[in-house]
Amino acid sequence: MKAVILAAGFGRRMGEKPKGLLKVGGREIIYRNMKLMEENGVDEFIIVTNRQYEGNFKDFLKRSGFKGKVLVNEDPERGNGYSLHIAKEHVNGKFVLLMSDHIFSKEFLEAAITREGAIIDGNPEFVDIREATKVKVENGSVADIGKGLEEWDGVDTGFFILDENIFRVAEELVTKKERVGMSDIVRKAKLKVSYISGLFWMDIDTPEDLKRARHFLIRNSIKGAGDGFVSRYFNRKISTRISELLVERITPNQMTVITFAMGILSAFVVFFSPSLGGVLYQISSILDGVDGEIARASMRTSRFGGYLDSIMDRYVDFAFLLSLAVVHGGATSFWIWTLLAIFGSFMVSYSTERYKAAYGKDVYKRIPKMRYLIGKRDERIFLTMIMILVGWVYALFVVLALITHLRVLATIYLIKKNMED
Repeated sequence: MKAVILAAGFGRRMGEKPKGLLKVGGREIIYRNMKLMEENGVDEFIIVTNRQYEGNFKDFLKRSGFKGKVLVNEDPERGNGYSLHIAKEHVNGKFVLLMSDHIFSKEFLEAAITREGAIIDGNPEFVDIREATKVKVENGSVADIGKGLEEWDGVDTGFFILDENIFRVAEELVTKKERVGMSDIVRKAKLKVSYISGLFWMDIDTPEDLKRARHFLIRNSIKGAGDGFVSRYFNRKISTRISELLVERITPNQMTVITFAMGILSAFVVFFSPSLGGVLYQISSILDGVDGEIARASMRTSRFGGYLDSIMDRYVDFAFLLSLAVVHGGATSFWIWTLLAIFGSFMVSYSTERYKAAYGKDVYKRIPKMRYLIGKRDERIFLTMIMILVGWVYALFVVLALITHLRVLATIYLIKKNMED
């Protein structure tokens, strides 16, 4: 299936830039939509733009690796309906039509690509209704469409599933009118309506829209199932704000290295100030969520990234706990608890990663009860900071030893029980 993307506007409210090539969350708007559509069966893209931006979009196709072509609307002032008309010789059968300056969530696109006609949002949560194009529906089809409608049943999302019959309507209109908008074509064709309500989509018209879209993408990039209590209710509230600032300035792997450096620094600082080292250790835990948030928001997730992050976390934990033990010192019993705590910290991670290697699935998604077990890394680090600040270092190693090994035993029990069920 093909997709036609209308991108002939001049983006005057965005500084005379092609809006589809503006980055939000570290990726071009158009890249996001094309990547998600490619994953859902679209194998060729036709971008209709103006002469001024032709080179921009050709360069984009070349560096992004998508299969497609760029068509030029020599008269962009004639409207986006005229841009659709230009694509008539390049499309056969069923195809997707969307606007280049609209951004859609993965969930929206996966649902929309299976529907027919004009995709309408009956309960828009992310757009300004005053600026939205409203749709009046009768008998399942578009009766009227426009921004000024007083009575309406939904909002036009800028996403359509059409076939070549739409070009007959477009042809009739462009021969009669100088300017033809998509609303004119939709109204005359009385397109069938499909509702998708409550899922994220936005029309990016202003810099403020870009900020709102970035905010949503970062908030939607939280890992969720694998987070411990501290991450869910404390760390993520800070890390997502950091991610919003950095997502278009830094890569996920660069952030992983920065987080690692902060963790190792905290281990060295322990030798001079255990309390400050504990605080820096907690800061590294907050930053540990940023690389994943940036990766998911910017569509740059990779197995290597997760692999690298996991290994570096183990190095940081070992370095910090060992440094703390060396500074504190103590009798033989203290070192026994220290070794048990360090080993237990490694086993918590190993027990879940080994499950993934053996069964090919995330244990937190497969067994929801796992998320309620205490002792995840974020919880251990926060506990470590608190107990260092109050001077309970010996007790810290005892507690870490107990909760980590008990967690491993509980993990084994839940996995075994899940297999029996």
